[in-house]
Amino acid sequence: METYEELQEIFIEQVKQALERLYDFQALQDNELTKQFGSQKFDAASTGTHQLRSQLIDAIESLNPGQNVAAHSGTMRIYNLIYMHYVGRLTIQQVAWEIGVSLRQAYRDLRRGQELVSAVLWHKLHNEIPSIAPDTSVNAELTRLEDNTLVTPLQVLLDSAIRTVQILADKYRIAIHIEAPTNPIMLTTNPVMAQQILTHILSQIIQQVRPSSLTIQMPNDTQFIRIQYENKSHPNVHIEPIIFQMIEQVNWELENTTYNDVQIIGLKSSKRRALLLVIDDNEGLIHLLQRYLTDDAYNVMSAPNTEAGLQSITQLQPDAIILDVMMPGIDGWELLQRLRTRRETEFIPVIICSVINDPELAFALGASYYVSKPVTREALRLALQKIRV
Repeated sequence: METYEELQEIFIEQVKQALERLYDFQALQDNELTKQFGSQKFDAASTGTHQLRSQLIDAIESLNPGQNVAAHSGTMRIYNLIYMHYVGRLTIQQVAWEIGVSLRQAYRDLRRGQELVSAVLWHKLHNEIPSIAPDTSVNAELTRLEDNTLVTPLQVLLDSAIRTVQILADKYRIAIHIEAPTNPIMLTTNPVMAQQILTHILSQIIQQVRPSSLTIQMPNDTQFIRIQYENKSHPNVHIEPIIFQMIEQVNWELENTTYNDVQIIGLKSSKRRALLLVIDDNEGLIHLLQRYLTDDAYNVMSAPNTEAGLQSITQLQPDAIILDVMMPGIDGWELLQRLRTRRETEFIPVIICSVINDPELAFALGASYYVSKPVTREALRLALQKIRV
């Protein structure tokens, strides 16, 4: 006899099969769930097949978190994916494209959506809340953290990691030395994951190797961290698998070499992403552009007005700027002119993105390209191709 948990797994599989055949009358008729919903008679005028289809769609709709929830949030993303795939009959590849996520992320969200729909239907049939626990797996934890990309000083991340492991360094009497450049190194990365990566690597070196000292260098190039320590006999440091997943997720590479009994562990960017700065007071548009571009080898940062935009340009030195025109205070036209008269910003490509259809004025004032709102992913990609970013 199956356990309660096994019955739930069977139920989830039945729901998955029903969702995949939502418009196939014969397949739904053969699904075990049709008998269950037919016997419950939620709607006396409907057959079991029609009731099952109706209940499936209602369960999907119950996942809609409402208009006040950001489009890029996990709950809204799962709802949109489930609805577009099963009700809208789009392929997973098409849905991933539409909502701006990777195919791997889309399949993770699909599985979670199937579980949530199953939970709703289980509750209806059994009048109880199923024990489908929140997904606390490694993938779920990484998914929860992945939408958190910020421009962060490397020194801040490293200082925090060193403070965390200092108690271990003191215990084993290990001196930690830092060689930092004069100018700060800014990383566009997920600071939560980045800090955990640094902390774990330092912790494992201290615990497993116990060298007399560690030297951490920050060369101002693609290899932004280099950890050196004497290692005459100890094998390579063991690093937890989840850390390798994090390294992959933040687009870093881990290098490990030995030279004259000195072990060198280096962290470097596996692929430099072009940094785009969106200056627009429409938060919804910013989220849309982030969804459009984040999976296309771009890091997308934002500023809510021109004043904040000027500060961000100075700090970030973006590869390109996407600029709205209608904003309070200094408008986009004036900011564009300022950028073109300053030596440090005159060559940064600027794409004007506006509801005001005046490309001739935009080009006359120094814009590199123009796209009109509402903007599509294709139009935005074309603009970036035109300015070679």
